[in-house]
Amino acid sequence: MNSLRILVLTTALLLSTTLSVSWEDPYKVPKLELLSPDFAEDSDGFQYGAGLLNDQDEEEEYIYEVPYSWTKDEFTGIDMPSCGDEIEQIDVSRVKKPHQIRLSFTGDPKEMAITWVTNGVSHHEKVRYGLLESNLNFEALSISHQYKWHWNNETNDWEYTSGFIHEALMINLVPGRIHYYKIESNGEESAVVKFIAAPEPGSATPLSFFHVGDVGTFGTSVMVTNDMMERMNEKQFHGMIHCGDISYANKFNHSRPDKAEQKVWDTWGQMVEPLGSKLGYMVVPGNHELDIYDSTHENGTIYSKRFIMPGNERYFSFGVGMVYFVAVSTDESIDANSTQGAWFKNVLTEANENREQYPWLVVYQHRPIYNSNKKHQNWEGREFNTSSRYVNPEIIGWTDNFPYLIVEHNVDLMLMGHVHHYERTWPMKNPETWEESYENTKYPVHITCGHSGKHLYKWYTNRTSGEKFDTYSFNDPGWVASRSNGYWGHCELDFIDKTTVEHRMYRMNEKTPTERVVITRSISSSKILSASTALISTLLLLLH
Repeated sequence: MNSLRILVLTTALLLSTTLSVSWEDPYKVPKLELLSPDFAEDSDGFQYGAGLLNDQDEEEEYIYEVPYSWTKDEFTGIDMPSCGDEIEQIDVSRVKKPHQIRLSFTGDPKEMAITWVTNGVSHHEKVRYGLLESNLNFEALSISHQYKWHWNNETNDWEYTSGFIHEALMINLVPGRIHYYKIESNGEESAVVKFIAAPEPGSATPLSFFHVGDVGTFGTSVMVTNDMMERMNEKQFHGMIHCGDISYANKFNHSRPDKAEQKVWDTWGQMVEPLGSKLGYMVVPGNHELDIYDSTHENGTIYSKRFIMPGNERYFSFGVGMVYFVAVSTDESIDANSTQGAWFKNVLTEANENREQYPWLVVYQHRPIYNSNKKHQNWEGREFNTSSRYVNPEIIGWTDNFPYLIVEHNVDLMLMGHVHHYERTWPMKNPETWEESYENTKYPVHITCGHSGKHLYKWYTNRTSGEKFDTYSFNDPGWVASRSNGYWGHCELDFIDKTTVEHRMYRMNEKTPTERVVITRSISSSKILSASTALISTLLLLLH
Protein backbone atom coordinates (compact mmCIF):
# COMPACT_ATOMS: atom_id res chain seq x y z
CA MET A 1 0.00 0.00 0.00
CA ASN A 2 1.58 3.32 -1.00
CA SER A 3 2.34 5.83 1.72
CA LEU A 4 -0.30 8.33 0.63
CA ARG A 5 -2.97 5.65 0.68
CA ILE A 6 -1.91 4.59 4.19
CA LEU A 7 -2.08 8.22 5.30
CA VAL A 8 -5.58 8.62 3.87
CA LEU A 9 -6.87 5.37 5.38
CA THR A 10 -5.35 6.19 8.77
CA THR A 11 -6.77 9.72 8.64
CA ALA A 12 -10.16 8.23 7.81
CA LEU A 13 -10.17 6.70 11.28
CA LEU A 14 -10.64 10.20 12.63
CA LEU A 15 -12.78 11.77 9.92
CA SER A 16 -16.51 11.56 9.41
CA THR A 17 -16.37 12.72 5.78
CA THR A 18 -16.38 10.10 3.04
CA LEU A 19 -13.60 10.61 0.51
CA SER A 20 -13.31 9.69 -3.14
CA VAL A 21 -10.10 8.42 -4.67
CA SER A 22 -9.65 8.74 -8.42
CA TRP A 23 -6.75 7.68 -10.58
CA GLU A 24 -5.63 9.78 -13.55
CA ASP A 25 -3.05 7.14 -14.38
CA PRO A 26 -2.27 3.79 -12.70
CA TYR A 27 1.39 4.75 -12.42
CA LYS A 28 0.73 8.04 -10.61
CA VAL A 29 -0.14 8.78 -7.00
CA PRO A 30 -3.95 8.98 -6.59
CA LYS A 31 -5.57 12.34 -6.11
CA LEU A 32 -8.17 12.89 -3.39
CA GLU A 33 -11.40 14.79 -3.53
CA LEU A 34 -14.52 15.08 -1.41
CA LEU A 35 -17.53 13.21 -2.69
CA SER A 36 -20.29 15.42 -4.01
CA PRO A 37 -23.75 14.75 -5.45
CA ASP A 38 -22.44 15.59 -8.91
CA PHE A 39 -20.11 13.39 -10.91
CA ALA A 40 -16.76 14.73 -12.08
CA GLU A 41 -14.86 13.19 -14.97
CA ASP A 42 -11.12 12.53 -14.84
CA SER A 43 -8.67 12.37 -17.72
CA ASP A 44 -9.26 8.64 -18.27
CA GLY A 45 -12.96 9.12 -18.95
CA PHE A 46 -13.98 7.64 -15.61
CA GLN A 47 -16.48 9.43 -13.42
CA TYR A 48 -16.67 9.62 -9.67
CA GLY A 49 -19.34 10.78 -7.29
CA ALA A 50 -21.69 10.06 -4.42
CA GLY A 51 -25.27 8.98 -3.99
CA LEU A 52 -27.19 5.82 -4.92
CA LEU A 53 -27.00 3.63 -8.00
CA ASN A 54 -30.78 3.29 -8.04
CA ASP A 55 -33.87 4.10 -6.02
CA GLN A 56 -33.40 1.58 -3.23
CA ASP A 57 -36.82 2.30 -1.70
CA GLU A 58 -38.62 1.08 -4.82
CA GLU A 59 -36.45 -1.96 -5.40
CA GLU A 60 -37.68 -5.36 -4.30
CA GLU A 61 -35.18 -7.51 -2.46
CA TYR A 62 -32.43 -8.76 -4.74
CA ILE A 63 -30.70 -12.02 -3.88
CA TYR A 64 -27.57 -13.20 -5.65
CA GLU A 65 -25.99 -16.54 -4.82
CA VAL A 66 -22.82 -18.10 -6.18
CA PRO A 67 -23.59 -21.76 -6.98
CA TYR A 68 -20.87 -23.30 -4.81
CA SER A 69 -22.85 -26.51 -4.32
CA TRP A 70 -23.27 -27.22 -8.02
CA THR A 71 -21.61 -30.23 -9.58
CA LYS A 72 -19.76 -30.23 -12.88
CA ASP A 73 -22.86 -31.35 -14.79
CA GLU A 74 -24.93 -28.43 -13.50
CA PHE A 75 -22.60 -25.83 -15.04
CA THR A 76 -22.75 -25.13 -18.77
CA GLY A 77 -20.08 -26.24 -21.19
CA ILE A 78 -17.40 -27.78 -18.95
CA ASP A 79 -15.62 -30.35 -21.08
CA MET A 80 -11.92 -30.70 -20.33
CA PRO A 81 -9.95 -28.71 -21.37
CA SER A 82 -12.81 -26.19 -21.80
CA CYS A 83 -13.93 -24.37 -18.65
CA GLY A 84 -17.33 -23.66 -20.20
CA ASP A 85 -19.43 -20.56 -19.62
CA GLU A 86 -19.13 -17.85 -17.02
CA ILE A 87 -21.64 -17.92 -14.19
CA GLU A 88 -24.52 -15.46 -13.91
CA GLN A 89 -23.26 -11.97 -13.14
CA ILE A 90 -24.14 -9.99 -10.06
CA ASP A 91 -25.91 -6.61 -10.38
CA VAL A 92 -24.18 -4.37 -7.84
CA SER A 93 -26.71 -1.60 -8.32
CA ARG A 94 -29.19 -3.78 -6.45
CA VAL A 95 -26.96 -4.90 -3.56
CA LYS A 96 -27.31 -2.56 -0.60
CA LYS A 97 -25.43 -4.68 1.93
CA PRO A 98 -21.62 -4.79 2.16
CA HIS A 99 -20.35 -7.45 -0.23
CA GLN A 100 -17.20 -8.39 -2.18
CA ILE A 101 -15.41 -8.16 1.18
CA ARG A 102 -11.67 -8.78 0.99
CA LEU A 103 -8.69 -8.37 3.33
CA SER A 104 -5.06 -7.72 2.42
CA PHE A 105 -1.74 -7.50 4.26
CA THR A 106 0.13 -4.20 4.40
CA GLY A 107 3.51 -5.45 5.61
CA ASP A 108 2.79 -4.28 9.17
CA PRO A 109 1.61 -7.17 11.41
CA LYS A 110 -0.49 -4.70 13.40
CA GLU A 111 -2.52 -3.74 10.33
CA MET A 112 -4.98 -5.31 7.92
CA ALA A 113 -6.50 -3.47 4.95
CA ILE A 114 -10.11 -4.21 4.01
CA THR A 115 -12.29 -3.38 1.02
CA TRP A 116 -15.98 -3.91 0.29
CA VAL A 117 -18.70 -2.69 -2.09
CA THR A 118 -22.21 -1.25 -1.62
CA ASN A 119 -24.68 0.41 -3.98
CA GLY A 120 -24.77 3.62 -1.94
CA VAL A 121 -23.01 5.63 0.74
CA SER A 122 -24.08 7.03 4.07
CA HIS A 123 -22.43 9.55 6.39
CA HIS A 124 -20.29 6.91 8.10
CA GLU A 125 -18.85 3.91 6.28
CA LYS A 126 -16.83 1.93 8.81
CA VAL A 127 -15.59 -1.39 10.07
CA ARG A 128 -15.75 -2.29 13.77
CA TYR A 129 -13.22 -4.84 15.03
CA GLY A 130 -11.64 -6.34 18.12
CA LEU A 131 -10.20 -9.44 19.77
CA LEU A 132 -13.59 -10.66 20.97
CA GLU A 133 -16.67 -11.25 18.86
CA SER A 134 -18.72 -9.74 21.66
CA ASN A 135 -16.55 -6.63 21.99
CA LEU A 136 -15.70 -4.92 18.68
CA ASN A 137 -14.20 -1.93 20.44
CA PHE A 138 -12.12 -0.47 17.59
CA GLU A 139 -13.40 1.16 14.46
CA ALA A 140 -11.94 2.39 11.17
CA LEU A 141 -13.72 4.74 8.79
CA SER A 142 -13.36 4.16 5.07
CA ILE A 143 -12.58 6.18 2.02
CA SER A 144 -14.98 5.47 -0.86
CA HIS A 145 -14.67 5.75 -4.61
CA GLN A 146 -16.66 4.85 -7.69
CA TYR A 147 -16.06 4.77 -11.42
CA LYS A 148 -18.04 4.69 -14.64
CA TRP A 149 -16.93 2.82 -17.74
CA HIS A 150 -17.46 2.93 -21.52
CA TRP A 151 -19.59 5.83 -22.72
CA ASN A 152 -22.25 4.77 -25.23
CA ASN A 153 -22.97 7.49 -27.78
CA GLU A 154 -26.17 5.78 -28.91
CA THR A 155 -27.79 5.60 -25.49
CA ASN A 156 -26.02 8.73 -24.23
CA ASP A 157 -25.12 6.89 -21.05
CA TRP A 158 -22.39 4.80 -19.47
CA GLU A 159 -22.36 1.05 -20.03
CA TYR A 160 -21.36 0.39 -16.42
CA THR A 161 -21.39 2.18 -13.08
CA SER A 162 -19.45 0.52 -10.31
CA GLY A 163 -20.71 0.14 -6.81
CA PHE A 164 -19.13 2.32 -4.16
CA ILE A 165 -15.79 0.69 -3.40
CA HIS A 166 -14.83 1.28 0.23
CA GLU A 167 -11.33 0.95 1.69
CA ALA A 168 -10.39 0.99 5.37
CA LEU A 169 -7.36 0.16 7.47
CA MET A 170 -7.64 -1.79 10.71
CA ILE A 171 -4.77 -0.79 12.99
CA ASN A 172 -3.47 -1.71 16.46
CA LEU A 173 -4.01 -5.40 15.83
CA VAL A 174 -2.27 -8.00 17.97
CA PRO A 175 0.13 -9.90 15.67
CA GLY A 176 -0.72 -13.56 15.25
CA ARG A 177 -3.99 -13.30 17.16
CA ILE A 178 -7.53 -14.04 15.98
CA HIS A 179 -9.65 -10.90 15.49
CA TYR A 180 -13.28 -10.26 14.57
CA TYR A 181 -14.86 -7.52 12.50
CA LYS A 182 -18.21 -6.25 11.27
CA ILE A 183 -18.82 -3.72 8.51
CA GLU A 184 -21.39 -0.95 8.95
CA SER A 185 -21.99 0.68 5.58
CA ASN A 186 -24.82 2.14 3.50
CA GLY A 187 -27.16 1.72 6.44
CA GLU A 188 -26.50 -2.04 6.53
CA GLU A 189 -24.32 -4.42 8.50
CA SER A 190 -22.27 -7.44 7.51
CA ALA A 191 -22.02 -10.59 9.54
CA VAL A 192 -19.21 -10.78 12.11
CA VAL A 193 -16.18 -12.33 10.41
CA LYS A 194 -13.07 -13.92 11.94
CA PHE A 195 -9.50 -13.51 10.67
CA ILE A 196 -5.98 -13.91 12.03
CA ALA A 197 -3.50 -11.03 11.99
CA ALA A 198 -0.06 -11.59 10.48
CA PRO A 199 2.45 -12.95 13.02
CA GLU A 200 5.42 -10.74 13.87
CA PRO A 201 8.69 -10.99 11.90
CA GLY A 202 10.81 -13.76 13.38
CA SER A 203 7.81 -15.55 14.82
CA ALA A 204 8.01 -19.35 14.79
CA THR A 205 4.26 -19.61 14.16
CA PRO A 206 3.57 -22.07 11.30
CA LEU A 207 1.84 -20.43 8.33
CA SER A 208 -0.54 -21.74 5.68
CA PHE A 209 -1.18 -20.09 2.30
CA PHE A 210 -3.24 -20.86 -0.78
CA HIS A 211 -1.63 -20.39 -4.19
CA VAL A 212 -3.73 -19.97 -7.36
CA GLY A 213 -3.57 -18.35 -10.76
CA ASP A 214 -5.78 -17.69 -13.80
CA VAL A 215 -9.14 -18.07 -12.04
CA GLY A 216 -12.02 -16.18 -13.71
CA THR A 217 -15.73 -16.74 -13.03
CA PHE A 218 -16.37 -20.04 -14.77
CA GLY A 219 -17.99 -23.15 -13.37
CA THR A 220 -14.52 -24.58 -12.82
CA SER A 221 -13.55 -21.35 -10.99
CA VAL A 222 -16.49 -21.80 -8.63
CA MET A 223 -15.67 -25.45 -7.92
CA VAL A 224 -11.99 -24.70 -7.23
CA THR A 225 -13.05 -21.85 -4.93
CA ASN A 226 -15.46 -24.17 -3.14
CA ASP A 227 -12.63 -26.69 -2.63
CA MET A 228 -10.63 -24.00 -0.85
CA MET A 229 -13.65 -22.96 1.20
CA GLU A 230 -13.93 -26.55 2.43
CA ARG A 231 -10.21 -26.60 3.21
CA MET A 232 -10.67 -23.47 5.34
CA ASN A 233 -13.25 -25.38 7.37
CA GLU A 234 -10.57 -27.98 8.10
CA LYS A 235 -7.63 -25.75 9.07
CA GLN A 236 -6.54 -22.15 9.56
CA PHE A 237 -5.12 -20.35 6.53
CA HIS A 238 -3.35 -17.02 6.84
CA GLY A 239 -3.30 -15.82 3.26
CA MET A 240 -3.81 -16.26 -0.46
CA ILE A 241 -1.25 -15.70 -3.22
CA HIS A 242 -3.08 -15.10 -6.51
CA CYS A 243 -0.55 -14.93 -9.35
CA GLY A 244 -2.42 -12.75 -11.83
CA ASP A 245 -5.15 -13.16 -14.46
CA ILE A 246 -7.68 -12.65 -11.73
CA SER A 247 -11.21 -12.25 -13.16
CA TYR A 248 -10.74 -12.17 -16.95
CA ALA A 249 -13.11 -9.21 -16.99
CA ASN A 250 -11.47 -7.78 -20.09
CA LYS A 251 -11.51 -11.03 -22.08
CA PHE A 252 -14.71 -11.44 -24.13
CA ASN A 253 -16.54 -14.71 -23.53
CA HIS A 254 -19.43 -15.94 -25.65
CA SER A 255 -21.58 -16.51 -22.56
CA ARG A 256 -21.25 -12.88 -21.46
CA PRO A 257 -23.54 -10.04 -22.58
CA ASP A 258 -21.82 -7.39 -24.68
CA LYS A 259 -20.15 -4.57 -22.72
CA ALA A 260 -20.40 -6.56 -19.48
CA GLU A 261 -16.68 -6.62 -18.69
CA GLN A 262 -16.82 -4.73 -15.42
CA LYS A 263 -19.66 -6.84 -14.05
CA VAL A 264 -17.27 -9.76 -14.20
CA TRP A 265 -15.05 -8.00 -11.65
CA ASP A 266 -18.03 -7.76 -9.31
CA THR A 267 -18.95 -11.40 -9.86
CA TRP A 268 -15.39 -12.54 -9.15
CA GLY A 269 -15.25 -10.34 -6.05
CA GLN A 270 -18.40 -11.94 -4.71
CA MET A 271 -17.28 -15.45 -5.65
CA VAL A 272 -14.06 -15.22 -3.61
CA GLU A 273 -15.59 -13.36 -0.64
CA PRO A 274 -15.81 -16.51 1.54
CA LEU A 275 -12.01 -16.70 1.19
CA GLY A 276 -10.99 -13.07 0.91
CA SER A 277 -13.05 -11.89 3.88
CA LYS A 278 -11.16 -14.26 6.21
CA LEU A 279 -7.52 -14.01 5.11
CA GLY A 280 -5.04 -11.68 3.46
CA TYR A 281 -5.86 -11.99 -0.25
CA MET A 282 -2.68 -10.90 -2.08
CA VAL A 283 -2.55 -10.50 -5.84
CA VAL A 284 -0.18 -9.35 -8.57
CA PRO A 285 -1.17 -8.11 -12.04
CA GLY A 286 -1.21 -10.58 -14.92
CA ASN A 287 -1.46 -9.77 -18.61
CA HIS A 288 -5.24 -9.53 -18.23
CA GLU A 289 -4.75 -6.71 -15.71
CA LEU A 290 -1.63 -4.97 -17.03
CA ASP A 291 -0.53 -5.50 -20.64
CA ILE A 292 -1.02 -2.25 -22.53
CA TYR A 293 0.64 -3.16 -25.80
CA ASP A 294 -0.07 -6.83 -26.23
CA SER A 295 -3.08 -9.12 -26.16
CA THR A 296 -5.33 -7.31 -23.69
CA HIS A 297 -4.51 -3.57 -23.79
CA GLU A 298 -5.09 -3.33 -20.04
CA ASN A 299 -3.23 -0.46 -18.36
CA GLY A 300 -3.84 -1.48 -14.76
CA THR A 301 -6.41 1.23 -14.01
CA ILE A 302 -9.22 -1.13 -13.02
CA TYR A 303 -6.77 -3.33 -11.10
CA SER A 304 -5.71 -0.32 -9.02
CA LYS A 305 -9.34 0.53 -8.25
CA ARG A 306 -10.23 -2.98 -7.12
CA PHE A 307 -7.26 -3.93 -4.91
CA ILE A 308 -5.30 -2.59 -1.94
CA MET A 309 -1.74 -3.87 -2.21
CA PRO A 310 1.47 -2.50 -0.64
CA GLY A 311 3.84 -0.14 -2.46
CA ASN A 312 2.84 0.84 -5.97
CA GLU A 313 0.56 -2.24 -6.08
CA ARG A 314 2.19 -3.63 -9.25
CA TYR A 315 5.44 -4.78 -7.61
CA PHE A 316 5.88 -4.75 -3.86
CA SER A 317 7.01 -6.76 -0.86
CA PHE A 318 5.60 -7.68 2.55
CA GLY A 319 6.40 -9.99 5.43
CA VAL A 320 4.10 -12.42 7.22
CA GLY A 321 5.72 -14.13 10.19
CA MET A 322 8.73 -16.15 9.04
CA VAL A 323 8.07 -15.55 5.31
CA TYR A 324 9.04 -12.56 3.18
CA PHE A 325 7.05 -12.25 -0.05
CA VAL A 326 8.19 -10.25 -3.07
CA ALA A 327 5.69 -9.66 -5.90
CA VAL A 328 7.01 -8.62 -9.32
CA SER A 329 5.23 -7.41 -12.46
CA THR A 330 6.19 -9.54 -15.45
CA ASP A 331 4.81 -7.07 -18.00
CA GLU A 332 7.44 -4.51 -17.10
CA SER A 333 11.22 -4.53 -17.49
CA ILE A 334 13.36 -5.85 -14.66
CA ASP A 335 16.87 -5.21 -16.04
CA ALA A 336 19.45 -3.48 -13.85
CA ASN A 337 18.66 -0.06 -15.33
CA SER A 338 14.90 -0.29 -14.90
CA THR A 339 12.98 1.04 -11.92
CA GLN A 340 11.61 -2.40 -11.09
CA GLY A 341 15.02 -4.05 -11.55
CA ALA A 342 16.78 -1.63 -9.18
CA TRP A 343 13.97 -1.98 -6.66
CA PHE A 344 14.03 -5.79 -6.91
CA LYS A 345 17.75 -6.00 -6.22
CA ASN A 346 17.44 -3.68 -3.22
CA VAL A 347 14.50 -5.64 -1.79
CA LEU A 348 16.33 -8.97 -2.12
CA THR A 349 19.47 -7.50 -0.56
CA GLU A 350 17.53 -6.19 2.42
CA ALA A 351 15.64 -9.47 2.75
CA ASN A 352 18.90 -11.40 2.94
CA GLU A 353 20.18 -9.07 5.63
CA ASN A 354 17.12 -10.09 7.66
CA ARG A 355 17.05 -13.85 7.11
CA GLU A 356 17.01 -14.42 10.86
CA GLN A 357 13.63 -12.70 10.93
CA TYR A 358 12.45 -13.93 7.55
CA PRO A 359 14.14 -17.27 6.86
CA TRP A 360 11.82 -17.94 3.91
CA LEU A 361 12.11 -15.76 0.80
CA VAL A 362 9.31 -16.24 -1.75
CA VAL A 363 8.92 -14.42 -5.07
CA TYR A 364 5.58 -14.51 -6.87
CA GLN A 365 4.62 -13.25 -10.31
CA HIS A 366 2.36 -13.99 -13.26
CA ARG A 367 4.49 -15.32 -16.13
CA PRO A 368 6.98 -18.14 -15.40
CA ILE A 369 10.51 -17.84 -16.72
CA TYR A 370 10.75 -21.64 -16.89
CA ASN A 371 7.88 -23.68 -18.30
CA SER A 372 7.66 -26.95 -20.23
CA ASN A 373 4.16 -26.46 -21.72
CA LYS A 374 4.11 -25.76 -25.46
CA LYS A 375 1.70 -22.89 -24.85
CA HIS A 376 3.54 -19.70 -23.85
CA GLN A 377 6.76 -21.55 -22.89
CA ASN A 378 9.42 -19.52 -21.03
CA TRP A 379 8.80 -15.83 -20.43
CA GLU A 380 11.69 -13.99 -22.05
CA GLY A 381 10.27 -10.50 -22.10
CA ARG A 382 10.05 -8.63 -25.37
CA GLU A 383 12.62 -7.05 -27.65
CA PHE A 384 12.02 -3.66 -29.18
CA ASN A 385 9.88 -3.66 -32.37
CA THR A 386 9.08 -7.37 -32.49
CA SER A 387 6.83 -8.93 -35.08
CA SER A 388 3.81 -8.46 -32.82
CA ARG A 389 0.73 -6.88 -34.39
CA TYR A 390 1.25 -3.91 -32.09
CA VAL A 391 4.19 -1.56 -31.69
CA ASN A 392 5.69 -2.79 -28.45
CA PRO A 393 8.07 -1.25 -25.96
CA GLU A 394 10.94 -3.26 -24.60
CA ILE A 395 10.35 -5.57 -21.66
CA ILE A 396 13.80 -6.81 -20.76
CA GLY A 397 15.82 -8.33 -17.94
CA TRP A 398 13.81 -11.54 -17.62
CA THR A 399 16.40 -13.80 -19.28
CA ASP A 400 19.53 -12.46 -17.57
CA ASN A 401 19.19 -10.07 -14.63
CA PHE A 402 16.14 -11.68 -13.04
CA PRO A 403 17.38 -15.33 -13.07
CA TYR A 404 20.73 -14.16 -11.73
CA LEU A 405 19.19 -12.20 -8.86
CA ILE A 406 16.85 -14.94 -7.61
CA VAL A 407 19.75 -17.44 -7.42
CA GLU A 408 22.32 -14.98 -6.10
CA HIS A 409 19.97 -13.89 -3.29
CA ASN A 410 18.86 -17.37 -2.31
CA VAL A 411 15.19 -17.14 -3.18
CA ASP A 412 13.54 -20.33 -1.91
CA LEU A 413 10.28 -20.53 -3.87
CA MET A 414 8.99 -19.04 -7.12
CA LEU A 415 5.18 -18.99 -7.46
CA MET A 416 3.56 -18.35 -10.87
CA GLY A 417 0.42 -18.69 -13.00
CA HIS A 418 -0.21 -17.69 -16.67
CA VAL A 419 0.32 -21.16 -18.14
CA HIS A 420 -2.92 -23.06 -17.59
CA HIS A 421 -1.49 -26.19 -16.07
CA TYR A 422 0.32 -27.35 -12.94
CA GLU A 423 4.09 -27.68 -12.89
CA ARG A 424 6.71 -28.10 -10.18
CA THR A 425 10.41 -28.02 -10.92
CA TRP A 426 13.35 -29.46 -9.10
CA PRO A 427 15.49 -26.85 -7.32
CA MET A 428 17.09 -25.20 -10.36
CA LYS A 429 19.76 -22.64 -11.07
CA ASN A 430 18.90 -22.57 -14.78
CA PRO A 431 17.69 -25.07 -17.43
CA GLU A 432 21.16 -26.64 -17.47
CA THR A 433 21.71 -26.92 -13.71
CA TRP A 434 19.33 -28.46 -11.18
CA GLU A 435 19.29 -30.90 -8.28
CA GLU A 436 16.85 -33.81 -8.09
CA SER A 437 16.27 -33.54 -4.36
CA TYR A 438 14.19 -31.28 -2.12
CA GLU A 439 16.48 -31.70 0.87
CA ASN A 440 18.68 -28.73 1.78
CA THR A 441 17.87 -26.96 -1.47
CA LYS A 442 20.38 -24.46 -2.84
CA TYR A 443 18.26 -23.16 -5.73
CA PRO A 444 14.69 -21.89 -6.12
CA VAL A 445 11.83 -24.34 -6.66
CA HIS A 446 9.44 -23.01 -9.34
CA ILE A 447 5.73 -23.83 -8.91
CA THR A 448 3.19 -22.86 -11.57
CA CYS A 449 -0.42 -23.09 -10.40
CA GLY A 450 -2.23 -21.76 -13.45
CA HIS A 451 -5.01 -24.34 -13.48
CA SER A 452 -7.43 -22.68 -11.06
CA GLY A 453 -10.36 -21.94 -13.39
CA LYS A 454 -9.62 -20.92 -16.96
CA HIS A 455 -9.47 -23.45 -19.81
CA LEU A 456 -6.53 -25.84 -19.61
CA TYR A 457 -3.57 -25.87 -21.97
CA LYS A 458 -4.00 -29.50 -22.95
CA TRP A 459 -3.65 -29.22 -26.73
CA TYR A 460 -1.94 -27.09 -29.33
CA THR A 461 -2.35 -27.06 -33.08
CA ASN A 462 0.53 -26.98 -35.54
CA ARG A 463 -0.10 -23.87 -37.62
CA THR A 464 1.45 -25.40 -40.72
CA SER A 465 -0.05 -28.88 -40.76
CA GLY A 466 -3.16 -28.24 -38.65
CA GLU A 467 -2.33 -31.35 -36.63
CA LYS A 468 -3.27 -31.35 -32.92
CA PHE A 469 -0.70 -32.35 -30.28
CA ASP A 470 -0.59 -32.65 -26.52
CA THR A 471 1.16 -29.58 -25.11
CA TYR A 472 3.73 -31.86 -23.46
CA SER A 473 4.66 -33.58 -26.73
CA PHE A 474 8.34 -33.52 -27.65
CA ASN A 475 9.25 -31.54 -24.54
CA ASP A 476 10.19 -33.34 -21.32
CA PRO A 477 13.07 -31.42 -19.69
CA GLY A 478 14.89 -33.02 -16.79
CA TRP A 479 14.29 -30.06 -14.47
CA VAL A 480 10.55 -30.82 -14.37
CA ALA A 481 9.68 -32.89 -11.29
CA SER A 482 5.91 -33.02 -11.88
CA ARG A 483 3.36 -31.55 -14.27
CA SER A 484 -0.30 -31.96 -15.24
CA ASN A 485 -2.35 -30.36 -18.03
CA GLY A 486 -5.58 -32.33 -17.66
CA TYR A 487 -7.01 -31.20 -14.30
CA TRP A 488 -8.10 -27.99 -12.61
CA GLY A 489 -7.09 -27.36 -9.00
CA HIS A 490 -5.31 -25.24 -6.41
CA CYS A 491 -2.05 -25.31 -4.45
CA GLU A 492 -1.20 -24.87 -0.77
CA LEU A 493 1.96 -24.09 1.19
CA ASP A 494 2.54 -24.86 4.88
CA PHE A 495 5.61 -23.09 6.27
CA ILE A 496 6.25 -25.42 9.19
CA ASP A 497 9.44 -23.93 10.61
CA LYS A 498 12.44 -21.92 9.41
CA THR A 499 13.79 -24.78 7.30
CA THR A 500 10.72 -26.81 6.27
CA VAL A 501 7.78 -26.12 3.95
CA GLU A 502 5.18 -28.55 2.64
CA HIS A 503 3.69 -28.00 -0.81
CA ARG A 504 0.38 -29.62 -1.78
CA MET A 505 -1.64 -29.64 -4.99
CA TYR A 506 -5.33 -30.54 -4.92
CA ARG A 507 -7.23 -31.48 -8.05
CA MET A 508 -10.70 -29.96 -8.38
CA ASN A 509 -13.38 -31.81 -6.40
CA GLU A 510 -10.87 -34.11 -4.71
CA LYS A 511 -10.56 -34.27 -0.92
CA THR A 512 -6.96 -35.47 -0.70
CA PRO A 513 -3.91 -33.86 -2.31
CA THR A 514 -2.56 -35.29 -5.55
CA GLU A 515 0.85 -33.83 -4.74
CA ARG A 516 2.45 -33.57 -1.30
CA VAL A 517 6.12 -32.58 -1.23
CA VAL A 518 8.29 -31.55 1.72
CA ILE A 519 11.01 -29.03 0.87
CA THR A 520 13.84 -28.18 3.24
CA ARG A 521 16.11 -25.23 2.72
CA SER A 522 19.80 -24.92 3.34
CA ILE A 523 20.37 -22.07 5.76
CA SER A 524 24.14 -21.96 5.36
CA SER A 525 24.19 -20.08 2.05
CA SER A 526 21.81 -17.35 3.17
CA LYS A 527 23.66 -16.94 6.44
CA ILE A 528 26.95 -16.62 4.60
CA LEU A 529 25.47 -14.05 2.22
CA SER A 530 23.89 -12.11 5.07
CA ALA A 531 27.17 -12.13 7.02
CA SER A 532 29.15 -11.12 3.94
CA THR A 533 26.78 -8.26 3.21
CA ALA A 534 27.01 -7.04 6.80
CA LEU A 535 30.82 -7.31 6.72
CA ILE A 536 31.07 -5.33 3.48
CA SER A 537 28.76 -2.65 4.87
CA THR A 538 30.90 -2.40 8.03
CA LEU A 539 34.15 -2.13 6.02
CA LEU A 540 32.68 0.58 3.82
CA LEU A 541 31.65 2.56 6.88
CA LEU A 542 35.14 2.21 8.37
CA LEU A 543 36.81 3.27 5.14
CA HIS A 544 34.49 6.22 4.86
